Amino acid sequence: MARRHADCPGMRWLKMDARHLAFSEGTFEVVLEKGTLDAMMVEEKDPWSVSAETAGLLQQVLKEISRVLKPGGRFISITFAQPHFRRRLLARREYGWSVQTHSYGVGFQYFLYVLTKGETLNPEDQALEDRLMEDKEPRTVVHLQEPDSEDFLSRIGI
Repeated sequence: MARRHADCPGMRWLKMDARHLAFSEGTFEVVLEKGTLDAMMVEEKDPWSVSAETAGLLQQVLKEISRVLKPGGRFISITFAQPHFRRRLLARREYGWSVQTHSYGVGFQYFLYVLTKGETLNPEDQALEDRLMEDKEPRTVVHLQEPDSEDFLSRIGI
């Protein structure tokens, strides 16, 4: 990227682990990510139930983002992940930010999450976090088809 954008004066490209950012606390007014959190979740099979490993990784990254934001600073996350999946990860008191959601597009939408450091979660997000922490959120299992009771493939005379 540094070579590709060498014609952009004043721009620096740094490579580091998102779980351990090499910046002081309160360094940035804005942190912007597009697809980074999605890439960290690419191996997940069930968006309702993220694995403990991925949840831990995301928690470390989000804590670091919160740490490097100045009070009043904003973390902007751009993704295709719908609010009922993404708010579960973002709406945590420990990060010390509020969560606002905006969507753009028709049919195929982008979601823009704006998290403001130093603001509290709204009551709905607080209740969501409480349910998730208590692990009392109901999980609905949907069976799209009843299991077959006979071996119909061996009975087809083709």
